[in-house]
Amino acid sequence: MDPRIREHAEIIANHSVDLQEGDNVVVDAHPVAEDLVVALHEVIGDYGANPVSTSQRTGKRQQRAFLHASDGEFETPEHELALIENTDVYIAIRASDNVTQTSDVAPEISAAYQQAHRPILEERLSTRWCLTQFPAPANAQLAEMSTEAYESFVWDAVNKDWEAQREHQANMVEIMDDADEIRIKSGDTTDVTMSIAGNPTINDHGEHNLPGGEVFTAPVPDSVEGEVLFDMPLYHQGREITDVYLEFEGGEVVSHSAAKNEDLLTEVLETDDGARRLGELGIGMNRDIDQFTYNMLFDEKMGDTVHMAVGRAYDDTVGEGNEQNESAVHVDMIVDMSENSFIEVDGERVQEDGTFVFEE
Repeated sequence: MDPRIREHAEIIANHSVDLQEGDNVVVDAHPVAEDLVVALHEVIGDYGANPVSTSQRTGKRQQRAFLHASDGEFETPEHELALIENTDVYIAIRASDNVTQTSDVAPEISAAYQQAHRPILEERLSTRWCLTQFPAPANAQLAEMSTEAYESFVWDAVNKDWEAQREHQANMVEIMDDADEIRIKSGDTTDVTMSIAGNPTINDHGEHNLPGGEVFTAPVPDSVEGEVLFDMPLYHQGREITDVYLEFEGGEVVSHSAAKNEDLLTEVLETDDGARRLGELGIGMNRDIDQFTYNMLFDEKMGDTVHMAVGRAYDDTVGEGNEQNESAVHVDMIVDMSENSFIEVDGERVQEDGTFVFEE
């Protein structure tokens, strides 16, 4: 086995989820990630914890079969919920043999399925959880890279000094933590302001998401005003959405469009009331992720980018007494900030054309 896989497994256990003796662990992975699943089972055994493997979250072929056979009416599966209720550590491994496996599932069916699984999502987020990536050939193909090059890209981003990354990102956390308003401006197509008053800024250094490499918080839901063109594409439910445009008034999306698969974007926004409001503002700060790969786990961490997510706000980004945006979805979208752009915090420019004031 490639020694980088074992190192990946050890970082998950030691750094990301703080694995303890006796922990009940769910490892949720596509079969193509079997090597990392095996390495994790070795590490879990070393710790004296208790593993169980599933492919519920990332086994898209069986999910597609189920959704095509269904009538579109779903209930929360109590047996799956019971598993997570008895789980201490949840590890999800992204990998695929076909990244467009669910592309022919109707968006309204997928939205209804996600809504029924919302209690399971909430329960997973109450565990010590980690989402990571195994460099499968299909993901390499999507990134337009050879498998070998993609393996190096993934493990260079994952197997690194996370304490040094934390210290670098702490500069931006310090700027944002006591801030009231943030303005994001990029070219002639993005100019949006939002309040983050009273909401903490999280330093993502490879714990819940591996790789890490961003700082993020939650906007005050009704404070978002302006327009955003997300000029980097995203894959959602196995389909590409490009040039997403959102216009906000009073915190809600009042107008939207997309150059490709606008119907899918519409279905996302119509999932529930919270899907029309922002649940996250994130700023990419991982300089080792230096190319776009159609994988949000990596792309949102790139330096010279910001991302915003419609839908659910994470619990730890909402301050006491502030409103938390609730939704069954959380869909991230990215703005390129490398040229003709800036970020202002309470009127002070803290990044221009991708360079932070503490990097100059």
